[in-house]
Formats: sequence, structure tokens, C-alpha cells
Amino acid sequence: VQLQASGGGLVQPGGFLRLSCAASGSIFRINTMGWYRQAPGKERELVATITSDGSTAYADSVKGRFAISRDSAKNTVYLQMNRLKPEDTAVYYCNGILIPSGSLSYMRYWGRGTLVTVSS
Repeated sequence: VQLQASGGGLVQPGGFLRLSCAASGSIFRINTMGWYRQAPGKERELVATITSDGSTAYADSVKGRFAISRDSAKNTVYLQMNRLKPEDTAVYYCNGILIPSGSLSYMRYWGRGTLVTVSS
């Protein structure tokens, strides 16, 4: 099982980016998918999550600016980031809680991360 994130880059303050993360491999079921981020010198923090029934949760710092969504048919989660701020600069990691084929329990998988830089 692999999670492949894409969509990071350099953007000016007030701009927008859309991140994508696709889960591939032998997957039986995916429960929650989400995005975390880690800024230089800081711990990794939760950004947003979405469950299999579409329930979402957001960090207070991104509420009203970011939107998480998923395409279950494609095993893909998206993060639309609007009104970006310099403090949003970080490596963004996607995360999936899923049951691999042949397994009986949920496991957590991480993508390799994609860098988002918000700067003028």
C-alpha cells in the first residue's frame, strides 16, 4: 500500500493550492483519510480529516480557508487550500487509516509529503 501526495509548491500570500493524495495497492477498505503538516522546527500537526461517511474535522487555524474532500472510487483525498498565509508553510503529509487486503485490522499509512511554501 502506498500513499502518493502531489500539488505542493510556492504560492503568494492570499493565493490557493490544491493537494491530492492517492492510495494505491491491495486495499480492502479505507476509513479515515487526512492531512497533517510539519513546519520547520515544529511538531507534526493535524490539518484536516475526512471519514468514509464524509464527516470532516479541521484544525482551528485552517477552518474557513481549507476544505478536505475525497473520491472513494479513486481512493483519493484532496485538500483545497485558500487564502494561504505564510504560517501555512510546511511539508504536508497525507494519512490513511485502512485495511490492506488479507488483513483483519486497520493500519495507518503515511505519504512522503509535499512542500507548500507561502511567500511573496
